[in-house]
Amino acid sequence: MNAFQFAFQGDAISQAVAIVLLLMSVTSWVVILIKAWSLRRARKDIARSTAAFWQAPNLDIGLQQASVFDPSKLVTPLITAGQRISHSGRMEEHTLAQAGDKSQQLTRVLRDALHGISRKLNFGQVLLATIGSTAPFVGLLGTVWGIYHALTNIAGAGQMTIAQVSGPVGEALVMTAAGLLVAIPAVIAYNVFGRIIGQIEAELEGFASDLRGILQ
Repeated sequence: MNAFQFAFQGDAISQAVAIVLLLMSVTSWVVILIKAWSLRRARKDIARSTAAFWQAPNLDIGLQQASVFDPSKLVTPLITAGQRISHSGRMEEHTLAQAGDKSQQLTRVLRDALHGISRKLNFGQVLLATIGSTAPFVGLLGTVWGIYHALTNIAGAGQMTIAQVSGPVGEALVMTAAGLLVAIPAVIAYNVFGRIIGQIEAELEGFASDLRGILQ
């Protein structure tokens, strides 16, 4: 008898714990597969789109060439932000956003674009961290509740032997293992993806710095 069979034969709380763990597991694996694919594509697209941009003779053509290799929109928002400031010229200052010289405006718009890209790259990370940190405790709740009911049923039988205790308690302890099996992949994926995202963000920050240098 596995953990879910044991839980679904129990009361409402045991069933709720099993359902929550099952939903956590399915959700985390969906996020893991999607992020693994998207980050793998992102690293490839960034390399190709930045290379295409630097081969262009001017900013407008560079944007066109980069957009061909940037379906995820990780590089082109930086170019578009820089292009907007570069083509704006010197205007009469009506707002604080237009105040300051072009260098200051470039820094601001590129920083904002980087923040937007970072939010896109970090999509799902909070969910993986939440599942990784809470799943063991959800499993532990199922174990404690299962042991309580197992001991209550055994005590009501009038006689208690090691064989009578070991079976129900052992089945309840499987819920803790189920919680760990849900949490471990989520934690590993969170750490691996975090490192990859950090590398991608460093590449984009370097590109933004170079872009700012040529647009000043």
